[in-house]
Amino acid sequence: MIQIYTGNGKGKTTAALGLALRAVGYAFKVIMIQFMKGKINYGEYLFALEC
Repeated sequence: MIQIYTGNGKGKTTAALGLALRAVGYAFKVIMIQFMKGKINYGEYLFALEC
């Protein structure tokens, strides 16, 4: 299954992460690709470095 979240405003990353965590909880393999602008000082990026 491929999910793509687009559009202006907030909520896309939250929705994608929620679905990804749910899938991992059911033992699915998950790949998440996120295009970020500017600096890499995003919470999602910092969290991924810790995993």
